[in-house]
Parts: sequence; structure tokens; C-alpha cells
Amino acid sequence: MRRSLISFILLVASSSAFACEVCKRNQPKVLQEYTHGAGPGGTVDYLIMGSAILIVVVALGLSIKYLIKPNENNPDHIKNIVTNEGF
Repeated sequence: MRRSLISFILLVASSSAFACEVCKRNQPKVLQEYTHGAGPGGTVDYLIMGSAILIVVVALGLSIKYLIKPNENNPDHIKNIVTNEGF
């Protein structure tokens, strides 16, 4: 029962993740399969989307970088509370 419920949820989620037939016809060729609603109106819209994607990718990359190797060596740093035996 649990496996069929998970399969059903994944099937519904995957079918709603892509654009419907009406939206496919109204979108530019690049976004036909992925976007619902009105498409970008011009070059400015593409620049806004591109800059937003760039900001998200840079922020994600920096967050992963500083999570993996924070370069904080100060012994009074708050992260060291976790490693102290007396905590």
C-alpha cells in the first residue's frame, strides 16, 4: 500500500511539473516544456531571469563552499561550543 501511494504521488508530481498543451503553444521555443502562464515579454525579461539564475547559482556555490570549509580557526568561535567536552 505504501509503495503504491508513493508511486501515485510521484506520478502526479511529475505530470504537474511540466507545462500543459495550451501553455506549450504560448511559450517561446526555449521554455515550451517547462513554464505555465505568460512567457517572457522581451529581452529585459530574459536578462532578469538570467541574472536571477546567476545570483542563485553563486549563492548556492558559496553556501556549499563555506559549509564544507569555513576557514574559521579562532578558538573562541561559536562552532567550538559543540566540540567542547564541558558543554
